[in-house]
Amino acid sequence: MFYHLIKKALFHLNPEQAHEFISKQMKYIMYSPIQNMFRQTINYKPMHCMGLTFKNPLGLAAGFDKNGEYIYAFGIMGFGFLEIGTVTPNPQYGNKKPRLFRLIEAEGLINRMGCNNLGIDRLVENLKKVKYNCIIGINIGKNQDTPIEYCKDDYLICMEKIYHYANYIAINISSPNTPNLRVLQYGEILEDLLQSIKDKQSFLTKKYQKYVPIAIKISPDLTEKEIIQISDSLIRHQIDGVIATNTTLDRQLIKGLRYSNEEGGLSGRPIQLKSTEIIRLLSKELKGKLTIIGVGGIDSLIAAKEKLAAGASLLQIYSGFIYHGPKLIKNIVNYI
Repeated sequence: MFYHLIKKALFHLNPEQAHEFISKQMKYIMYSPIQNMFRQTINYKPMHCMGLTFKNPLGLAAGFDKNGEYIYAFGIMGFGFLEIGTVTPNPQYGNKKPRLFRLIEAEGLINRMGCNNLGIDRLVENLKKVKYNCIIGINIGKNQDTPIEYCKDDYLICMEKIYHYANYIAINISSPNTPNLRVLQYGEILEDLLQSIKDKQSFLTKKYQKYVPIAIKISPDLTEKEIIQISDSLIRHQIDGVIATNTTLDRQLIKGLRYSNEEGGLSGRPIQLKSTEIIRLLSKELKGKLTIIGVGGIDSLIAAKEKLAAGASLLQIYSGFIYHGPKLIKNIVNYI
């Protein structure tokens, strides 16, 4: 009931205004008695993946807390882990507004945010202040103005700066809102990127005496043949995990709805089956050699179980969290 009232008020604002409003309020909530209204008792259901122990298998997907400003607030809601970002070497505004749209009838979102964030250095400063003990993944990407032929340098810069503070690092090569980014999922350019990332990981492991696993976030718009090829590359380069999936460009299930023709990536309920099928294909090819983190349209306990049945070991929510609130965390974790 409490979140229902908040949601009703927030949905009178445009989506980005609502996000900015609730984000500002969370800064105050973290240090006031009001935090008890968001604190939830969640069953301890440890999951061991990528050499890490997660207190439960449900995490917050990248995109909500781009700069690591609300870790404590999300932590007390009961998430087993949080993925921060996408963050880039330099701050960037992202794409022109409006760039975020609700498809209420479909419980979906279309965004063309363009990885707006305050840059890697600001994130590091925020991480130094974190007092809440939870697993934190850092999702990194390239700046929009970095030519694709030099983009691996952006990833390596981010790895160098956040390696000491991250529990795992997610490599975003699949956002549809950064020009040409998705070409990194194919062929020689993928091979070169993965090799460079593994070399950097090896160097930083020796430097910090700490192994930080790497997960690659992929698109839901890949063909079965492309999934087979990517799986082979991930295994050969000994990548630790794969996040399936990012947002889709497919509009088949939302034709005729308001905002359905807006450019950007679609998330939420309309992507549920598509992302689950990608997980099933990955599981078939990877044969347990990599951890699969399932994300895309998880809006209920059953949707979460379907992702696990398809082969995911960990889960993430974003759009479902916006539409259903913190109770979704409790419903999934306590009854999974």
